[in-house]
Amino acid sequence: MAYVAGSRSSFLSFGDRLAEIKSQFADALAARRLYNRTVSELQSCTDRELNDLGISRSMIKSIALEAAYGKAPR
Repeated sequence: MAYVAGSRSSFLSFGDRLAEIKSQFADALAARRLYNRTVSELQSCTDRELNDLGISRSMIKSIALEAAYGKAPR
């Protein structure tokens, strides 16, 4: 006697998968907008303002990555 031991309890319908993809896309778009806004705002600061914040211009992209995606680059 043969039987299948595994089952997919997390089966998603096509509509559910499409909604999940749409949600992931919206999240990625929001993160990218936050990254772009952070870079833009920090680049518009003067060197003195950045120095007051303890930021050098070379750190702007890594700070924006951390703000948008929650991780610092390696």
